[in-house]
Amino acid sequence: MSTAHPTYDDVWQMFQETARRFQETDRKFQETDLRFKETDRKLRELSELFTGQWGKLVEALVRPGLLNLFRQRGIQVNETLQRDLAQRDGREMEIDVMLINGDVVIPVEVKTTLKVADVNDFLQRMQEFLLFFPKYRGYRIYGAVAGVQIEERADRYAYRKGLFVLTLGRDGLSRILNDEKFIPKDLAATAGQ
Repeated sequence: MSTAHPTYDDVWQMFQETARRFQETDRKFQETDLRFKETDRKLRELSELFTGQWGKLVEALVRPGLLNLFRQRGIQVNETLQRDLAQRDGREMEIDVMLINGDVVIPVEVKTTLKVADVNDFLQRMQEFLLFFPKYRGYRIYGAVAGVQIEERADRYAYRKGLFVLTLGRDGLSRILNDEKFIPKDLAATAGQ
């Protein structure tokens, strides 16, 4: 019985074939990675489009009637702005809806689902409100959060933090959840003055 030993040329050919296969596999991995990255990019774009359009829809549902709701509470607002955006020092702040009169401004954060984290985020952002919107210096600043759905008792939490809480009623119109005893907190002292 003789066992054939591969020659140097045989080993070299096997080595080159293995190297060629590794290169081809690496090229296929790179192509797959590019496809995954492109798919991820497209999914992010679709998600941003959907959430952005959904957010606009929710804001459009909440906004009608807000002037009257706050007037009924004794706050004589007479102007609404939607998606008010300000930029300072390379940063920006956008307010979903803003209610205004000569001495009161009410920034409103609108969420599809309002959670405690959203209330905290809004309060954190309000600490810089006057840095982005200095024209409201000297105004009373009352905050409001709105949600189509409210989770984690975020409504009670926001109430205790001095914020108005808004939602959609069964009739599809906005309503204030705060009771008549509620006294809003003036956020001007912490709004970056």
